[in-house]
Amino acid sequence: MPGSRNESPWTEGVGDENRKGDVSRAGDLERILRGLEEAAEAVRPFTPGDIAFKRKEARGDPVTAADEAADRVLRETLPQAGEGWLSEESVDDNARLQCDRVWVVDPIDGTREFIEGIPEWCISIGLLEGGVAVAGGIFNPVTDELVLGSIEGGVTLNGAPVTVTEPALDDTIDVLASRSEIRRGEWDRFQDDRFTVKPCGSVAYKLGLVAAGLADATWTLVPKSEWDVVAGTALVRAAGGVVSLADGAEPRFNKPEPKFPNYVAAGERVAGALTHEWLRVRS
Repeated sequence: MPGSRNESPWTEGVGDENRKGDVSRAGDLERILRGLEEAAEAVRPFTPGDIAFKRKEARGDPVTAADEAADRVLRETLPQAGEGWLSEESVDDNARLQCDRVWVVDPIDGTREFIEGIPEWCISIGLLEGGVAVAGGIFNPVTDELVLGSIEGGVTLNGAPVTVTEPALDDTIDVLASRSEIRRGEWDRFQDDRFTVKPCGSVAYKLGLVAAGLADATWTLVPKSEWDVVAGTALVRAAGGVVSLADGAEPRFNKPEPKFPNYVAAGERVAGALTHEWLRVRS
């Protein structure tokens, strides 16, 4: 895995200004990077596209031994005393509601893609302070893309500084969309000359690609879990973009029921136009 902690190229350029005045954020980024590295190592023995899975009792979602291995590593690596924890693969503990700092992770976001061998899954780590997403990291081990950053220090893709795109509103907007939502016809209303809709798997991975400037926008009108979107929210905002609820409201996290009703993620100009479009279509 390139960019090990001994070399640390992935943290170069991220948070340089912040490191001078706030050692803790630099420490948070190092912890996120370490968590991504060690979770990737935990997943490495398993082969995407050739792995057994079982169904969760509550929702019937698939889970693999790779998800569980990465979850164990992340829980050992990330939270310190007084910090909360929320993971798709851990039993939720309401003690997190009393914590100012909460780690929100998805050990493998895009488990279906992982099972099917589609290279659109990732390890996702987000950090909340006071319910606000302030730092995050998203790593796709197959494509070797790592997006890392914080609100204070900006974002890098494999160590190079990146920002969200800001296309003109009369340009065609590249939008990443859920395959299942496309199959259900939820994107039919947006299939016109304004948008080029591209299917993509993991929610967190889509947000990471927007933060890295590799796509213009992504959104969903159906509920997602907080572990799907916390890291990506921090990254898109840190890269100069906007993540809002579809009606423009400010998102807050660490809720007792960690569900996120919908979101729009893009550069500021595009996000405003998408919010207007969503309200028009909805009315």
